Amino acid sequence: MSVVLWLTAVLLAATILVGLFRVATAPDPASRAVVGDLVFFSGIGLIVILGLFKESAAAVDAALIASVLGILATVALARILTRGRR
Repeated sequence: MSVVLWLTAVLLAATILVGLFRVATAPDPASRAVVGDLVFFSGIGLIVILGLFKESAAAVDAALIASVLGILATVALARILTRGRR
């Protein structure tokens, strides 16, 4: 099980690094927003993996709260980018 968790943590860290590079080179704000969400939720995944390593319920609670806030931020950014059109 430990090998699977380490492999998952490495893949999530690689996703964050590639995502940060893509945020810097994205052609438009919408692409940056999508990749920013990818980086954010990959970071939440790392928090969950850390919580599994440390057997901490607080890390899972923090990840749940961060996920809800991330979804709300995504919806708000989508409204800003579309200038409120539905």
